[in-house]
Amino acid sequence: MERTAEKNELWEWLKTIGIAILLAWGIQSFLFSPIKVSGASMMPTFEDGDKVVVNKISSKWMELDRFDVIVFESSEDTHYIKRIIGVPGDHIAYKNDELFINGEKYEETYLEEYKKELKGNSKLTGNFVLEESLGEAVVPAGHYFVLGDNRLYSKDSRDPDVGFVSADKVLGTAKIVIWPMSNFGVNK
Repeated sequence: MERTAEKNELWEWLKTIGIAILLAWGIQSFLFSPIKVSGASMMPTFEDGDKVVVNKISSKWMELDRFDVIVFESSEDTHYIKRIIGVPGDHIAYKNDELFINGEKYEETYLEEYKKELKGNSKLTGNFVLEESLGEAVVPAGHYFVLGDNRLYSKDSRDPDVGFVSADKVLGTAKIVIWPMSNFGVNK
C-alpha cells in the first residue's frame, strides 16, 4: 500500500513537471521569447548584451506601426532588431538629418541623445530618398523600411543586403529589457 502511494506521488510530480515544460515551451514558441541584443546598432534604446522580450503576439494579431521596434529574421540563423520607419505605401527621405515621410517632417525623439553628441557638421542619418537607395518610390505592400537607432553603425534597410523587410519575416516587437537589471524597463 505504501509503495502504491509512492508511485502515485511520483506520477503526479512527473505530470506536473511535464505540463510545466509544455506550458513554458508554448509560451516561448507562440507568445513571448527572450533574445539577446548583439551589437550597437540600436543604441541607446537597446545596448549590446541586453536581453529583451520579443512579443510574438504583436506581429500575428496586431498591425505594426511606424517607430515600433521589431525583431525579424534576416537569414536562417540571423535575427535583427530595428525600428520601423516606413510602412507599406510610405515614401521615405532624409534631408539635413531630418526624417520626411510622405513629405511630412517627423521628429525622432529617440535619437536626440546621439544628435547632441555629434560635433560640427556631422549628421546621424545621411541624406537619401527611398528610390535612390532601394529603387522603389514607396515601401511595397507587405513590407517595412527599418533603421537602427545608432544610424552611423547600423546594417538596416539602407543596405541592399537587408532592404525592405517582409512582414512574414517579423518575429515580433521588442520593448522590454529584462537583463541586465541596470537597463531593466520599457523602451519607447
